[in-house]
Amino acid sequence: MSTNTKPVKITETALRDAHQSLIATRMTTEEILPIVEKLDKVGYHSLEAWGGATFDACLRFLNEDPWERLRKIREQAKNTKLQMLFRGQNILGYKNYADDVVEYFVQKSLANGIDIIRIFDALNDVRNLECAIKACQKEKGHVQAVVCYTISDVHTIDSFVKMAKELEERGADSICIKDMAGLLLPYVAYDLVKAMKETVKIPIQLHTHYTSGVASMTYLKAIEAGVDVVDCAISPMALGTSQPATEPMVASLQGTPYDTGLDLNLLSEIADYFRPLREKYLANDLLNPKMLGVDINTLLYQVPGGMLSNLVSQLKQQGKEDKLEEVLKEVPRVRADLGYPPLVTPTSQIVGTQAVLNVIMGERYKMVTKETKGIVKGEYGKTPVAIDDEFAKKIIGDEPRITCRPADQIKPELDALRENIKEYIEQDEDVLSYALFDQVAVKFFKDRQAAKYGLDKDLLNMDEMTHPV
Repeated sequence: MSTNTKPVKITETALRDAHQSLIATRMTTEEILPIVEKLDKVGYHSLEAWGGATFDACLRFLNEDPWERLRKIREQAKNTKLQMLFRGQNILGYKNYADDVVEYFVQKSLANGIDIIRIFDALNDVRNLECAIKACQKEKGHVQAVVCYTISDVHTIDSFVKMAKELEERGADSICIKDMAGLLLPYVAYDLVKAMKETVKIPIQLHTHYTSGVASMTYLKAIEAGVDVVDCAISPMALGTSQPATEPMVASLQGTPYDTGLDLNLLSEIADYFRPLREKYLANDLLNPKMLGVDINTLLYQVPGGMLSNLVSQLKQQGKEDKLEEVLKEVPRVRADLGYPPLVTPTSQIVGTQAVLNVIMGERYKMVTKETKGIVKGEYGKTPVAIDDEFAKKIIGDEPRITCRPADQIKPELDALRENIKEYIEQDEDVLSYALFDQVAVKFFKDRQAAKYGLDKDLLNMDEMTHPV
């Protein structure tokens, strides 16, 4: 056992990543609020309660205002820090936004109740984290900068440690090792955490998923190496594609120097609240039992669970399910061609879709997606390895490649966005909802207006109103 012995802290993910991973982020604010006060009494390091896909799901599927959700959770959680996941220059969307939008989003997230912002970039391009880090520092928030863990010929412990050091130098208050695919094995975790702890002075947090079945073992080895915080989910919302369960982790560490000090009886009461919800999600098919098992393909192909289900779905639509093995072999080849991006939103979707096209077209890169061209062009940032010039010419011809920070080419957007929706604005934050999810947000604003004035919402959602001449 390591000499790095100190109590370990836990971030509870039930209100964000656990339900994002298991039920496509469909937990409603109404389901969340009754348990927040009890969660607040546990003594967690933080509650991950916002960000990631929660924003999109609130607007798109639940007809809820994500900002209102955050404010209501904040009212109930008086003692525990609230944490969110933030996709760097992508914010909570799927493309790069102008710096003024990023800065305003950070400002409003902290003003509405967030304490810790976990900021990552899909390519581990530190330049794409700069603006959000500075904005969070300016607003006196806690900057948790992310190293996305992945496996490839070029990703080594040294390269991850070097990135962590650079993030510390840029002002991060803590580092998160984000293992979005559940690829981090126990003894590798020990070596990685140990090397990071020897190099950086700020706390290290570890985030993983149970998809490959090794996550609890990974946490124990990381704890022995001195990790400060681990992400867990209360048991009814844990395991499978979610995080390791909170209660077994707490029980395993009791009576050791790593003892979390959390009360198992209180955690059991919280689990009792979530258990009927889980049964409800199973009954209405929101929770697919397949999400709860161990998927060894994750380790065999180094493909995140969500990406794997996307590949199967894409092949099914084409009637080519028998090609899955070929596609899984093509994924690492496409990834190598594209400069070894970590497989996380949106790069996992881009690499996966291109691999499917390469296989079903019978010729590699006969058809190339706009997003694949975007990676080659540099629209998403700098890839871990430079993309071969000959390959780039094949994909984008003589189009110029972007070598600067991609957002340097985006003009300020906020004023124009505000002007676009001035008739719908009821709160400052509405412009940010619109910036990220334009048409989805407008539909939400129209429905909100209809409810406020007792109108038929279908009337307000007509694309064109016909007027008598």
